[in-house]
Amino acid sequence: MFKPLLAYAGLHRPYRFERAIPVLLALLLLFVVVGAAGWLAATDRLGTGPRALYFLYLLFLLVLAIVFARWPWLAMVLLALALVELSWGMGSRLLQRAGYDVAVLLPPVVAEPARFQWHPLLQAVPIPSLQIASPTGLAISHTSEGTRGRDPAPNELDGRSVVATFGGSTTYDIGAGEGDTWSDRLGEALGPDRAFVVNHGVPGYSTVEHLAQTAFYQTKFGKPPRCAIYYVGWNDLRNAHIAKLDPAYADFHLPSQVDSLKVRRIGGSHVTISPLLTMLARFVSTNTDTVRYFTDPYGREPVSGNDPALESLYERNIRSISAINRARGVATIWVGQLVNRDKLQGDGRYGWLPLVRDRDVWPLLQQLNAILERTAKALGDIYVGVPPDAFTGADFVDNGHFSADGARRFAGYLAPAVREACR
Repeated sequence: MFKPLLAYAGLHRPYRFERAIPVLLALLLLFVVVGAAGWLAATDRLGTGPRALYFLYLLFLLVLAIVFARWPWLAMVLLALALVELSWGMGSRLLQRAGYDVAVLLPPVVAEPARFQWHPLLQAVPIPSLQIASPTGLAISHTSEGTRGRDPAPNELDGRSVVATFGGSTTYDIGAGEGDTWSDRLGEALGPDRAFVVNHGVPGYSTVEHLAQTAFYQTKFGKPPRCAIYYVGWNDLRNAHIAKLDPAYADFHLPSQVDSLKVRRIGGSHVTISPLLTMLARFVSTNTDTVRYFTDPYGREPVSGNDPALESLYERNIRSISAINRARGVATIWVGQLVNRDKLQGDGRYGWLPLVRDRDVWPLLQQLNAILERTAKALGDIYVGVPPDAFTGADFVDNGHFSADGARRFAGYLAPAVREACR
């Protein structure tokens, strides 16, 4: 029964080693692939999405290599392709877990639906009228105006003040589902009959993007805000210690948003089920796309201490935003950034801040918060200093994004000042 199969594989007299070698190598790789997939499945890191398809793709290549054993050169090409795909996919993931700063080419467990689209000024903005579930199962909704949350009902804004909230992922609230963001909770605390909160937060946005938002995109649903809240600092800190920093963060941060929020047509941060295809797409994108980095700080040694150049630009942006709001009669409220300090310890770098060690994040944020408070008071704006010691690890889902309980707690600290300023 097995004799024809063994003969086809060159493992029966007369032995055909030119066939036997690729078959045996394919069987060895099959064992490795099945073992890796089984290990991931046992630890709930395989799923049924792109990562599972990646392993099926590897199995398909190896089975083809065995099928084409009669043509050894073709079988060896398929084996070489499978080995490259396996080593670049699983290998990059293992290197990252070992602490190396490498691009992970292993496909994700769950395919995340597109939430953002390219924008010529802001680089990336939320897709309007979107309702999806995040990879963690959280309900995410975008309004028809491209903000997070729900659209107001007809005539709902009549007789109510509009409160605009601006910030990055900590205002968009990537760790909270619909109804649980701090903007949602703030609206509840203010009273739905008195105010309607519009959440302008977008992951990654710094005061540069907030300046553009304030100047050109502040009014939503046909009614300008009575007051605007800015929860800022963390994303500006991403630009710390970049040499000859562009005044608008255009050398690194702004173009990086195209990849961070996955709005390139090809390449960038997109990952296909084929690591080789992913690398080819990124190569084409890097060499042909008009969106490119003028500097890439990743891979360089971190730097300690303050960054006077960044601090000067940060203060300039604060003053510019305040001036626009003052000219429009919009009250400006500034809120210093909080992070989960327990998660930011040691000499490592978690990735978002390329030149800042984890242990330096909070001291540098404290410095930016001090600049924010001092500048706000000098301008006659309102500064809300939320006490960091009032928040524990349970109030965050990671190193700085609020859990549902943390968002509610944060909104509670903001509500009195906002209620007074937005009457």
